[in-house]
Amino acid sequence: MSRTRVCCVGILVAAMLVGPLRPAISANQKHVVVDISKTGEPISKYIYGQFIEHLGRCIYGGIWAEMLEDRKFYYPITADYNPYHSKRAIPKDSPYQVVGASPWQIIGQADSVTMVKEDSFVGEHTPLIQPGSGIQQLDLGLVKNKQYVGYIYLKAQPPFLLSPAPASPDASRGGGQESRGANVTVSLIWSDNPNDKDSIQFTVSDSKYVKYPFRFTAGAGTIKGKPLRGKLEIKVADRACFVGTVSLMPADNIEGMRADTLAVLKELNAPMYRWPGGNFVSGYDWRDGIGDRDKRPPRTNPAWTGVEHNDFGFHEFIHFCRLLNTEPLVTVNTGFGDAYSAAAQLEYSNGSTDTLMGALRAKNGDREPFNVRYWAIGNEMWGRWQLGYMSLRHYVLKHNWVVDKMREVDPDIIPIASGNAGRWSEGLLQSCSDHIDLIAEHFYCQEKPNLIEHIAQIAENIKRKVEFHQKLREKLDSLKGKDIQIAMTEWNYWYGPHVFGELGTRYFHKDGLGIAKGLHEYFRHSDIIFLANYAQTVNVIGCIKASKTDAAFETTGLVLKLYRNNFGILPVAVTGDTAPIDVSAALTEDHKVLTIGIVNPTEQERELAIDLKGAQLTGTGALGLIAHSDPMAYNEPGEEPNVLIIEKPVSGVSNVLNIPPLSISLYKLAVQ
Repeated sequence: MSRTRVCCVGILVAAMLVGPLRPAISANQKHVVVDISKTGEPISKYIYGQFIEHLGRCIYGGIWAEMLEDRKFYYPITADYNPYHSKRAIPKDSPYQVVGASPWQIIGQADSVTMVKEDSFVGEHTPLIQPGSGIQQLDLGLVKNKQYVGYIYLKAQPPFLLSPAPASPDASRGGGQESRGANVTVSLIWSDNPNDKDSIQFTVSDSKYVKYPFRFTAGAGTIKGKPLRGKLEIKVADRACFVGTVSLMPADNIEGMRADTLAVLKELNAPMYRWPGGNFVSGYDWRDGIGDRDKRPPRTNPAWTGVEHNDFGFHEFIHFCRLLNTEPLVTVNTGFGDAYSAAAQLEYSNGSTDTLMGALRAKNGDREPFNVRYWAIGNEMWGRWQLGYMSLRHYVLKHNWVVDKMREVDPDIIPIASGNAGRWSEGLLQSCSDHIDLIAEHFYCQEKPNLIEHIAQIAENIKRKVEFHQKLREKLDSLKGKDIQIAMTEWNYWYGPHVFGELGTRYFHKDGLGIAKGLHEYFRHSDIIFLANYAQTVNVIGCIKASKTDAAFETTGLVLKLYRNNFGILPVAVTGDTAPIDVSAALTEDHKVLTIGIVNPTEQERELAIDLKGAQLTGTGALGLIAHSDPMAYNEPGEEPNVLIIEKPVSGVSNVLNIPPLSISLYKLAVQ
């Protein structure tokens, strides 16, 4: 099917027309009873949660504003400049390739840059650049007239003396070098024209590393479809110089976060974020992500590819949550980690400054406790791919041990077990029920050729998980008198090429329809599902996609935004055979507005007759509509959206609604 934008004016007009009640005249009309007098358990706001992991371009290249790859020189700089290691699923022309070698290119002779291990600034080694040479990083995304800020740590190489230092304070004879400082020029370059750059020069001493700040203005921007010409260049004159580390961010960054991504995340309005993993957490030491950011060690990503810079650690995650007014959910390492590390992390998070870890947190910049309540105890520890994987029999012991030690620090935490419907979840709930408040479940769906089946599978997986746990409640004596609800901490579609880097799959209108139907299924089981974390938020199977210069909603993100900001919280009874249309309804907290969500997964317009019981409509309201004639329509950051939310007031509403093909309609109708 064509992926070009299709005008939806006719569809929108049809959606807004609601005529008088009339009898069904064809099989195209469906009938539903909405009974406001029959309500279910309130829908938890945490159903709209999100998940971010140190993987691909989710945090680095998505949320975090740092523009430089490998700014701490984890990889040695060599004459063989070949930074990108292609992965099977990432298109060769993608600007989001995996960095598998140094992204810094030598300017000058091949041997003019060496990696020095002795007394390195951070990590295993520090580059030493000889005079007349330099290094540069290519492929930066720039915006014309936008300002960029950063800094560089520099130290000139001390002169190598073959004889005692001369009496003169301004000269030496060692190695033929003068004792005057090195001159280092840092430039932001936006084209191949040698004059198209903004530069600043520093005179560097040899006594210690000094942090030199800089600010640049780009004279041109990235042009879509053409090679990225942006470069940061570091040139050394007069004396050899060590480069400790470098940073470059857009000047409008907010506490190190990208302003454009944050703006979209604020619209998403997710009430909870899970971090740091995911598979990543089983090999992650949370201590690597605290303290002076420039001194935090770079590591190999323990679960995925590339480098973990440790620039986005515990403090940054909490600040991220505060900027978004959202609740943090932290996963502790039960792979290669242990109970004492988990308890120390909890004390670091929630302890007062009178505690050892609380005092360290204050020293690192946050005197007030983080007050994290929700703690996931490990991730997918049932999977053989997981670092530290063990048998269920042994993991039961580890789960209980970790929770016991954490409760000694803070007895009020909400521990979430790492479940998987089947023998594993059953074993945990049988042997650990006193150490579990919620149990996690995960699922992902592939693509199906049949459109209706593709859209339906998210809801089907949710229902499958619910039915399993409902049966366990009847079966296990350990659950008698307990209400251990489901935390669906990872759920989504996952298929297709990685257009936005590692696991950076693109989503289409048909996927948005599936997410909406999945939300309806969550609403139907509000008594047993307490939270859900859509995985993952940015780029990596994410509902938001970010290029190097822009961020935008995916089709799935539009659905989450629409329902989070408009759907009611008190589900009401919906009965009737409406298939293949899916209908869900809920009242707002004040009982003054009835919200009705309708998913039409077919390519035909439908009519829905609503028999409302327990209240009367006033005839006024509003409609939020996501509709497109092409199920493969998608949005691209930096371009006009093909799929969007259309919001319109409605009046004179009766009980027959016209439902556009391939659409999500969310009505907000005033009741009396």
